[in-house]
Amino acid sequence: MYTRIFVPIDHSETSDAALTEACRLASEQHATLRLIHVIDLAQFAWSANEFLDVPQLQSSLKESGEHLLLDRAAQVRAQGLEVETALLEIWGGQIAKAIVEDAVQWQADLLVMGTHGYGGLTHLLLGSVAEGVMRYTTKPVLLVRAPQNAV
Repeated sequence: MYTRIFVPIDHSETSDAALTEACRLASEQHATLRLIHVIDLAQFAWSANEFLDVPQLQSSLKESGEHLLLDRAAQVRAQGLEVETALLEIWGGQIAKAIVEDAVQWQADLLVMGTHGYGGLTHLLLGSVAEGVMRYTTKPVLLVRAPQNAV
């Protein structure tokens, strides 16, 4: 039985599909959800920072992540489910490792996350957070594909 379901989210339709599935499972299992969003504060620090206001961009990333978490948590609570949230800040690290470390610390029973299912050159260029999570975790993972029209 899964009583602690961990759901990394972002602003994609794939993420929304994973959250929908996680909510369905949580409802059936009377489980608690943990929604997390990871931001990499270093992503602007080494690029043309003489032309960018790096602290302002980092602040915008945080605000956007917090808004996303509040919005999705409200959607989950509207279904009568128990939910908690966390904004994870990394500095140039691997997003997949941050996800797995938080899932372990929270003692998740199951990770539910979206995957775009890209292959070939797109996968090579973009990489896959879901693939990284699968590599680092010993927890069960449910991958939810994007709806066909979203790919």
